[in-house]
Amino acid sequence: MRRPTLEAVAARAGVSKSSVSRVVNGEASVTPEIRNLVIRAVRELGYVPNGAARSLATQRTDAVAVIVSDPPRGLVSDDPMFSTVVRTVSRTLEAAGKQVTLMLAGSPESRVRAEQFVAAGHVAGVMLVSMHGPDPLPGALARMGVPTVSFGRSAAGVPYVENDNVGGAALAVRHLLAQGRRRVATITGPLDMNCSQDRLAGYRETVSDHGRRSIVALGDFTRASGVEGMRQLLEDDPALDAVFAANDLMAIGALRALREAGRRVPDDVAVVGFDDIEAALYTAPTLTTVRSPMGDQAAAATTLLLSLFDGASGDPVILPNELVIRESA
Repeated sequence: MRRPTLEAVAARAGVSKSSVSRVVNGEASVTPEIRNLVIRAVRELGYVPNGAARSLATQRTDAVAVIVSDPPRGLVSDDPMFSTVVRTVSRTLEAAGKQVTLMLAGSPESRVRAEQFVAAGHVAGVMLVSMHGPDPLPGALARMGVPTVSFGRSAAGVPYVENDNVGGAALAVRHLLAQGRRRVATITGPLDMNCSQDRLAGYRETVSDHGRRSIVALGDFTRASGVEGMRQLLEDDPALDAVFAANDLMAIGALRALREAGRRVPDDVAVVGFDDIEAALYTAPTLTTVRSPMGDQAAAATTLLLSLFDGASGDPVILPNELVIRESA
């Protein structure tokens, strides 16, 4: 059976083809009488709009690209929070009638492909996840005028949603200092990411305010970097008695390194992480951490992107954190 056409709907309804097109595309410039005639004809014929043709004709699409700019050993490969972000974003966008296209842009070549894909008009908007350093993609999207939201603050100035990284780090460090810990170290995330810079800033400001010096090891948000960072800290300052890791995966790695070194947690060294992933409940001891509700952030970022489609200004959204006290500190 041939697929019903726009012309067939117009003939059945007794109206012009342009009137049918306006009704199908949801335009308001149609009288209720004509709208009812068209809707009845659409139902009788079983007409289904051709999405591809409609996009070409109207220069609109219902697709949204979720672009993840992360190197191979980063968020996608190692962080369980990534699945929470993608699942929440996909469900919220699909509920709003949008199709979701996931693109990985962790290399210069893949970033160029993502930019070309968006420039070709295949998507109505973009959500950026896990931005690193001076990534040119946010700025390129902003120049195109494509509605874009960043999951985390972007240097390009596009609208964004993130948690209070500075304040969350301060919560963790103040908790350790309140316990009488005197030599509080940190393991940072990758410092080409704004969230890592902010968590380091929160740590440094807090220890400085309490008259303590910073003790820093560099990490990259992976378990392995938590192990190596903790080993380095113990070698550089054997007397340290607390560590704030900039995410839970690194905190879990730090617990392993401390166990291997014969240090008891929290008796000898207290440990606090950041994120409150599910695994924090199952470490030994269970992990004290800063809860950063990733699902809430993903939902807020999606809502912000949808608001841009309606002409909103896209003001940044900063979500609060809370300290979850367990056994490690």
